[in-house]
Amino acid sequence: MTGRQALWLATLGSAALMAGALAFQYIGGMPPCKMCYWQRYPHIVAIAIGALALGLSNRALTLAGAAAALTTSGIGFYHAGVERGLWEGPTSCTSAPIGGLSADELFDQIMAAPIVRCDEIPWEMLGLSMAGWNAVISLGLTCLWLLAWRRF
Repeated sequence: MTGRQALWLATLGSAALMAGALAFQYIGGMPPCKMCYWQRYPHIVAIAIGALALGLSNRALTLAGAAAALTTSGIGFYHAGVERGLWEGPTSCTSAPIGGLSADELFDQIMAAPIVRCDEIPWEMLGLSMAGWNAVISLGLTCLWLLAWRRF
């Protein structure tokens, strides 16, 4: 595989993941949580970097694309861990323990909670949530970006 082919695949891979996320949102009726949005931003950056790298034939941009793909992969792994209860997520999109709360405090917490929580799994396949799939696939895209850098 040539560097340009790897660059095309990496760029199209991020575009495909974004298209999939939008399809889940708008066709599947699964609105994204805050952390889902966080995972989308590096894909958008990677698509732009890929277009620039292809248009300018700039090898150095492939490293920036690898960084974007690795960033979304890291966020995806973090989000998947939050979904599985391995660690706490941001308090702005997860639930705190309710054991010692009064009824008024619990009501306030419910009313302040976001509509889409980051610590719930709305969809999974083969034991991986969307965040988990994004993490794994984006790690593969990182490898494609690095292959493009090496062979460009």
